[in-house]
Amino acid sequence: MSVKMSDVAKLANVAPATVSRVLSQPHLVSKETQEKVLKAIEELNYQPHIIARQFRKKETKTILVVVPDITHPFFSEVLKGIQHTAIKSGYRVILGDTENDIEREGEFVDLLFQKQADGMILLTARMDKDRIEQVSRQFPTVLACEYIDGLDISTVSIDNISGARKITEHLISLGHTKIAHITGPMNVILSRDRLKGYRQAMISHDLPVDSAFIQEGDFSLESGYHQMIRLLSLEQRPTSVFVFNDEMAIGAIKAAKDSGLKVPEDIAVVGFDNSKMSDIIEPHITTIEQPKYEIGKKAMELLLGLMSGKALEQKKFVLKDELIVRESCGSKSTVKNFIQLEGSAKKIN
Repeated sequence: MSVKMSDVAKLANVAPATVSRVLSQPHLVSKETQEKVLKAIEELNYQPHIIARQFRKKETKTILVVVPDITHPFFSEVLKGIQHTAIKSGYRVILGDTENDIEREGEFVDLLFQKQADGMILLTARMDKDRIEQVSRQFPTVLACEYIDGLDISTVSIDNISGARKITEHLISLGHTKIAHITGPMNVILSRDRLKGYRQAMISHDLPVDSAFIQEGDFSLESGYHQMIRLLSLEQRPTSVFVFNDEMAIGAIKAAKDSGLKVPEDIAVVGFDNSKMSDIIEPHITTIEQPKYEIGKKAMELLLGLMSGKALEQKKFVLKDELIVRESCGSKSTVKNFIQLEGSAKKIN
């Protein structure tokens, strides 16, 4: 049988309201009365009703994190940064996995209106801009990884355009001119940004951007596989492929191998995010390192500031990314050999 506040009051010979004050506002109760109540609590092993206490304090000590796909390895590191920082400040984290469903994203946001969380970190931004703006005006809200142009909300991300341009230029520096790109879903701003960075690099080096060389994936390994097969079936196929993320890059490498090609000897493949798998698969994948843990940590620090009512001096944080060069992109000599082989093949045909 559970112990009630009235049981504590009876043992301590005080009113139930006094027990409540000792738990929530001890400074209003004499030291002698506090000791009596605390002794009774210890003897009875009384556990205060958390929900009731939260209602009185108008806080839950809980934050909501909305994730587009909890199975994606990228988000596990971001979530670690959020959770470690939250726990240090006495908060717990509840996760809302939208599975890339915009309607479900809105349903999780409704938890704020139901007073089930004190604030929210969005790791996805597929909802209507006006809806997010409305929520951010009423509740502490931080947007991490993704962003929305023109939205006045605290944001933590990297410069995806710059990162995509950097890795495409690395392929160009190795001698590649026929560079394809497997994008993410084009309704996601990160996909559009990385495509923009790819285009910028190609145009700045006077290289043609062939529409057939741009294939849209859906973030998954399977789509990386299928889109790579499409690229390899072209009459004039690319010599290298920049893939939106490492997971799709793994699929692309498998497609190349299944087609009898060697990576990077026959075709180079690069990814993005620097997931753990990128340094395990053979060949190890050249990629862009996102500071995943730091993104989560910074997002939670911003949210703590907003929940405390503190005015933030800076709202937009762009963290530094890094090009990680591994075996999958090959070297200048590899590209030179491939171009020579390609030219020989043309003469034979």
